[in-house]
Amino acid sequence: MPDLLIATNGFKGTWPAMEYGAWLAALLDLKVTLLGVAEKSSSRQRENQHPLEESLSQAGELLQQKGILYRTEVQAGNAEDVIPQRVNAGDFILMLGPLGRPQLRRWLVGRSIRHFMAEIKAPILYVPKVRLPLKKMLICVGGLGYEVATENLAFQVAMQSQAEVTLLHVVPPVNLDYPASRASRENWNHLVDTNTLPGRSLRKALEIAQSIGVKVSIAARQGKVEEEILEEIQHGNYDLICMGSPYSANLMRQLYTPNITADIVEAVDCPMLTARHKP
Repeated sequence: MPDLLIATNGFKGTWPAMEYGAWLAALLDLKVTLLGVAEKSSSRQRENQHPLEESLSQAGELLQQKGILYRTEVQAGNAEDVIPQRVNAGDFILMLGPLGRPQLRRWLVGRSIRHFMAEIKAPILYVPKVRLPLKKMLICVGGLGYEVATENLAFQVAMQSQAEVTLLHVVPPVNLDYPASRASRENWNHLVDTNTLPGRSLRKALEIAQSIGVKVSIAARQGKVEEEILEEIQHGNYDLICMGSPYSANLMRQLYTPNITADIVEAVDCPMLTARHKP
């Protein structure tokens, strides 16, 4: 199991990630690296920040209370540069929260989480808000195998926390009528019983979950993928969302398909786990 790296730039919105990281480290018996990024900031930004040292000190106290082994590092620079370099240099799961970027910057260059998903090879757990205790988890299964790494980590968390897991597959609208798409479309509400790619992926995930004692169920939807996932999240009251990374795919596929995982992480206010599939 990788170690856990919890990153903060001192912005108060990163505290949920530190709190959630302490919980996860205790749950999975992980060692922790606390990474503080010392950034230059304007006076307006500093109004919404705690001193970095104070944030790291509070996080350290929380980890000590839970008996977690940790070390603290501080690096100067831009978080969007420092965090990927540090994470990619080791074997980590990254725990991250909102960095407090100004709205104009987000509009001009996009949300930081999109940059991190593109640059970081390790699993990322993005925590805008703490949802504990962990009772319900949603794992989105696409059928192409990109969700496998996320799925494996999610099952470990579910097993240790005794959370219930829902496996969700959305059958999208299709313009071309070929056998595989027709089978998915006609059997969308019982795909697990079919020999389609999504059906085989669902069966395999179901077998793994049941073999380790995780309570699991299957949900199926038909329609636009992003809309259906958000609808399921809204009505399912989930505490943790788990999705595969689009960067599991080859470069060409990344260029012509939407980044649904990034769209979802920007739209929800609960913790979300994503990881790249490693063949």
